[in-house]
Amino acid sequence: MKYKLGDFVRFVDERREGYVTRIFDEQMIGVTGDDDFEIPVLASKVTTVHGHAANKQQAAQGKVGTEVAIPTAEFVSRGIYLGVVSDAKAALVVHFHLINETSFQLMITLTIEGQRNKGEYLGIIGPRSSADMYSAQLADIQLWPKFSIQALYFTAQDVKPLPPLVFNEKFKAKDFAGAKKNLPVVGGQGWLIRIDEPEMVIDAQKLKESFFKPAAEKQQVDRPLNEVDLHIEKLRDDHHFMGSAEILNIQLDAFKKALDAAIVHQLPEITFIHGAGNGTLRNELHKLLGKNQKVRTFMDARKEKFGYGATKVVLK
Repeated sequence: MKYKLGDFVRFVDERREGYVTRIFDEQMIGVTGDDDFEIPVLASKVTTVHGHAANKQQAAQGKVGTEVAIPTAEFVSRGIYLGVVSDAKAALVVHFHLINETSFQLMITLTIEGQRNKGEYLGIIGPRSSADMYSAQLADIQLWPKFSIQALYFTAQDVKPLPPLVFNEKFKAKDFAGAKKNLPVVGGQGWLIRIDEPEMVIDAQKLKESFFKPAAEKQQVDRPLNEVDLHIEKLRDDHHFMGSAEILNIQLDAFKKALDAAIVHQLPEITFIHGAGNGTLRNELHKLLGKNQKVRTFMDARKEKFGYGATKVVLK
């Protein structure tokens, strides 16, 4: 199939044009025009509008060029995301952008795994750049294939590269239930999904030892406040000397401890004040909450009190 979702095409036999919004099979596609009506048509009966696809492809490749030397202290090793953005012209279609906020160059592959495996994207994405890798119908989310993304890290600088990144995920509707936010690098509004988070490794021996500790050695878990302020100035006095990554880790540790304490004490709900800011902390909290089996639901806390700077968590 030479066409992809979001391609702008013109009908060969009639005066009509529009965007590809569905791919039925190798021969048949759906095209939606200005009237928002989708028309099934043979792929052989349309043609790409000259210049449109080329410009789109050029924009999708990101800015890859000569590597600019970065001081070691400022070298960013983490920050790889999927930014999911609605098409500007065909709102039914969403595009998956790989966003590289690290200082590494990334060699990326995307394979979609469904009834059959298919290599969908291969490319190099420079630091602070992005690439449009895949498009899909948002309404067909239950039919989406499993995404398999692999990345190799490269830099010419004296920085130890990270192990290859492997991300496998089949997205569900709940992954897109949260509010859209401003996307880094790509710009505009969309859903942001981090894919380079290290998986939690459980030390079986330490877990076993913890069960056999004398009662006197077991840590007493204090009941948390109903509202927990995660602003760094509330957590540490020396925050002026910390980098953004260290601050985020401290805030996430405080969040996890407070959430665990709320679960232990069987609180019905707890509110975390994270501030509006650039949305990074809010996004990390929501991702962790979405995976916690003890969380019934979560939502923006009272806007008249917190604005959009707090999240209310309802526990089971």
